[in-house]
Amino acid sequence: MSGQVGAGASEVPRGMNLFDGPPQGLEIHAGTGQHARMPFAILVLVLAAGWRIFTLHVPALSNFSPVMALAFCAGAYTRNQWMRLAPFAALVLSDLYIDHFYAVTYHYEWSVRGAALRILCFAAALGIGVAISRRRSWLNLLAGALAGSVLFYLVTNTASWSGDMGYTHDAAGWWQAMTVGHPQYYPTIFFFRNTLVSDLLFTAFFAVAMEYAFLRRGDPSLLGLKQVGR
Repeated sequence: MSGQVGAGASEVPRGMNLFDGPPQGLEIHAGTGQHARMPFAILVLVLAAGWRIFTLHVPALSNFSPVMALAFCAGAYTRNQWMRLAPFAALVLSDLYIDHFYAVTYHYEWSVRGAALRILCFAAALGIGVAISRRRSWLNLLAGALAGSVLFYLVTNTASWSGDMGYTHDAAGWWQAMTVGHPQYYPTIFFFRNTLVSDLLFTAFFAVAMEYAFLRRGDPSLLGLKQVGR
């Protein structure tokens, strides 16, 4: 994924913050602003997809990706349709290349079922973000990022265990899939570590950028020691 934006957040004037996030429940209505932000969403898509592809060639960074954090923060900070679609487009488009890479390198092809499960996990992260959007706090943001990481880890590795004949289909086989995986590859817990660290780091980066933008324009911000939605 498990898996970059935010530069210039301090220069964002009123009404033009990066994700068009709604402080304290402010409604964001569809209109010309949706289309004005489409180029930025495309930039996010390209950077996120490019990063996933890059990490294929750097094994130490496997699953170190911003895409899950993007989905979660899009739910927590924006109602802009383009920003919410960007993480999913990045996931699907980069999966096409990753599928080809694994087929050529390891003679292993990802299934439609696996792709669908990944999309559902990202949709869940977006939903978690939406759920906390009116009650944003550092604790809720931390809990949401953790929940997304753990959900992705449990769902994808359980799916791998259930469909891979290399695992015994019992508790011992499931535990193997969750921890060490197959002996010829990196342990699955290694991938979870990278997923968790990247989700927390990128969520912190995006959240601080957004909260600082709110603070600069005089809106309620967690950096101003106010809990949004209280």
